[in-house]
Order: sequence, then C-alpha cells, then structure tokens
Amino acid sequence: MAEVEQSPPAELAQPDNDSTEEPSTTALTTTSSEVAAPPERKVKKIIRKKRRPARPQVDPSTMTSEPPPQTGTIFNIWYNKWSGGDREDKYLSKTHAAGRCNIALDSGYTKATSVASSFFCLFFARGVCPKGQECQYLHRLPGIHDMYSPNVDVFGRDKHSDYRDDMGGVGTFLRQNRTIYIGRIHVTDDIEEVVARHFAEWGPIERTRVLNTRGVAFVTYTTEANAQFAKEAMAHQSLDHEEVLNVRWATADPNPMAQAREARSIEEQAAEAVRRALPAEFVAQIEGRDGEAKKRRRVEGGFGLEGYEAPDEVFFARGANAVNPVGREGLGLEEEQRAMIESGMGMEGYGEVAAIEEPVREERNGIFSQATLAALQSARGAVTTQSKTAAPKGPLVAYGSDSDSD
Repeated sequence: MAEVEQSPPAELAQPDNDSTEEPSTTALTTTSSEVAAPPERKVKKIIRKKRRPARPQVDPSTMTSEPPPQTGTIFNIWYNKWSGGDREDKYLSKTHAAGRCNIALDSGYTKATSVASSFFCLFFARGVCPKGQECQYLHRLPGIHDMYSPNVDVFGRDKHSDYRDDMGGVGTFLRQNRTIYIGRIHVTDDIEEVVARHFAEWGPIERTRVLNTRGVAFVTYTTEANAQFAKEAMAHQSLDHEEVLNVRWATADPNPMAQAREARSIEEQAAEAVRRALPAEFVAQIEGRDGEAKKRRRVEGGFGLEGYEAPDEVFFARGANAVNPVGREGLGLEEEQRAMIESGMGMEGYGEVAAIEEPVREERNGIFSQATLAALQSARGAVTTQSKTAAPKGPLVAYGSDSDSD
C-alpha cells in the first residue's frame, strides 16, 4: 500500500508569536485504493388498504315499526305477514321501493365479516339497513367463494319445494336458477344498454336477453348467489325512467340448447369447486398439465403388466381396497383386516385347511394373524355344529298318510 507524506498547511506550520510552544509537523496519510460504494437497497413498500366500516343506509331515528301492507286475506301474527292470496297484482302494487343499495358507498365490514359462513343482509340489499357496521349480516356483494346449502338462499331464508304461482319469493331447492325476469321496463331505443348497466352492479352477468317491444328482459348471472341478491336489490326499483320494475324468477327455458348450456355451466362450476378443494399438483396430474406426472403415470399405472395402463378411476382411487399402493397410504393393518373380514374376502376354505396354511400365509403377506385365524376357525366350527340336526325318532308318518295307526 503506497503512503504519501504531505507538508502541513501554512496555518499549522507557522505558529503564533505569542505561543511559547515549539512548532510541530503533522503528517497526513492517504491510501490509493478505491472502495466501491454499496449498492442501493430496493425497499418494497406495501400499501395496505384500510378496511372501511359499513355505513348506515338510513337514519335509525326515522325507522318506524309499521304493519306490513295487506297483500292477502289472512294475517299471520306469528310470522307478521299476510297469507292467502299473496299473488302480486300488477295494478295495485306499483309502488317504488323505500331505498336502493349503493355498492360503492354502502359496502364495508360488519360484525359478520369475521364470522365464517355468515349470511347477507336482506335490508342492505334493499338499501334500508340502519345498523351499518353493527349489523349481524354481511354488507357486500356475494362472491365465488360464498357457497351455501341448496336449502337456503344467501340471506338465510328457507327455500320451498316449488315456486310460487307468480314466480316470486325465495324459490325452490329442486332447481338451481340463475336467471331473473324483469318486467315493466320503459321501452326506449337503448333499452339493452340500460338493462345491462343497471343489473351489472350486482355481479358478473353471463347472458342478457331483452324483448324490446314488450319491455321485458331476462338476465342470467354467473352464480345463483348474485341472482338472488339482484332479485331483492332491483325489486320495485326504477331504471332511467320512473317505471316500477317487476322482478321475478324466470321459468325454465324449453330450448334444448339453453338447457344444455345451463347443464354445462353447472358442471363447470362444480369442476371449479373441486379444483379449489384438491391440491394443485393433484389437479395438474389429473388434467395432464404436469409432464413428470404423466411419465410417472405410464410407469406406475401398468402395475407390472406390460401394455396395460390403469384407467383414472383405478389409478386415482383412495381407500383400503385401492389397487394403487399410493391410495392405501396411511391405512393401518388392522383397518385392512377389518375391511376384508366385513367384505367376506378369504373366508372360503378356512375349516381344517386354515390351520395348515397359517404359517405360509404369515410368512408370505401377513394379512391375517394367528389370533384372527383361530377366531375364524372357531366361528366356522360353531356354525357347522348348529347346522347338524338330530335324527328324528319314531315312525316317519306325515299328515294325511295311508298308515292305519291312530
């Protein structure tokens, strides 16, 4: 390492006249090696969005408990509703809804957000929930992960075995309906754009069909949960004009192509649910997207037989009776023994021959233990003893015989 000596600065070399100390020299040492500057460290800044609480849609002080409007002939005090003739009259029920939900402003977390499998707020969908973040139900749109029992809807209401006469109400659990009927639409030139814009607020739409001259539309959502939410959110609402919409469940389309499309859509939703439930590598192996898994399938799928490849239901089977050894992993010996005994496998010929073949079986595969074979042998002996009946005593005379004896 090279060292360079430099002369001291002038102010250090020339002492003051008043100072009695002798002048001293100072040496400064510098090095010629250069050190690279450390690289700048990139810091990834994570911006976390704060969750917004759900706001009350109406002022709680303005809420009054009024009896429901009469829609039938009998008032049920237990359910606080009218029954008997609740079919909607298209001339008497043209009243606007009390409120309308605004997803962009009203959505937020509530007490039900941290509770699994919580239902959605019916009053939030209608735009009249006064509780806000204190509500016990969800205040947001249904998503693809919100799946409930087919016996209830997203609001927790029980479904029925059939639709009502006017196709209103909760619906039936015998059919998965994703299409709603919209009537009383004001007929304009841009009716299709108006319907698509208003009903797209409540979830992804798969198909929209509008009858321009009749003021009727059919909207099919991707999931049934969004259809249930949209039906309640748009009931008695208005589009761009002052009409009062009549929103009901749509009847089954008699078109065979539409029925095939509906069945295919339901199968795709079921396949997507299975994909989310199974591990990713297992799904990739089934769908053939994993090249190494395909090679391993060719080798292991033959089970030692040349030219044989087991089908999917055999290769991917899981359980005690699976042919693939991977499917029997985690199953103990006692469980396999119990399964074979219950199914009756290997029960034939376990009389006197079982005791003779016992050492050979223990040594070969060890499926049955000595205690199991002894129990099977004793059980077979007991059954054989009971089956032997004693010889009848006395004359063999049947009823109505030709014997002269009394």
